Amino acid sequence: MLKGRMAETLVEELLRKSGNTIYRFGYEAILQNLTQIQKSFDANNETGDRIRAIPDFIVIDIKGEPLFLEVKFRWNAQLHADDKVRLERIKNFWNAKIVFVNCSEKPFFRIANPPYTNEKGDLICKPLNEETAWKIDPAIYAEFEGLVEKYLTPTLIKN
Repeated sequence: MLKGRMAETLVEELLRKSGNTIYRFGYEAILQNLTQIQKSFDANNETGDRIRAIPDFIVIDIKGEPLFLEVKFRWNAQLHADDKVRLERIKNFWNAKIVFVNCSEKPFFRIANPPYTNEKGDLICKPLNEETAWKIDPAIYAEFEGLVEKYLTPTLIKN
């Protein structure tokens, strides 16, 4: 969970330092006060699924339009077994872009657009610095790749 928060913060600051307008939006950020009624959306229903799938951020694109952004941390650049269900929820409810932050191979920041996977179920993504919807400063991007290498890569379990 801690590495997930670190990944969110890295993406948020990378985008902000590159000159983008970014707002925290996710479940944890805006729905903290709903803990007392959590039982009403814990059930496996559409409302509960929609609430749990709220993207982490809203980022204003270069045209001034808001785009939803979800950030996911992964040790490597591979999907988890339960990611297909998560990705489907995010796509259906929010149509959000997803930045995957991994710490085992460059590029550490990769972005996927809906539908996220090909017909075989393989993740389709590109390096975040190739995203055209937002301004990504190359020097800042390199700085943040270095931060992943310095602080997250050393946490990999080595055999």
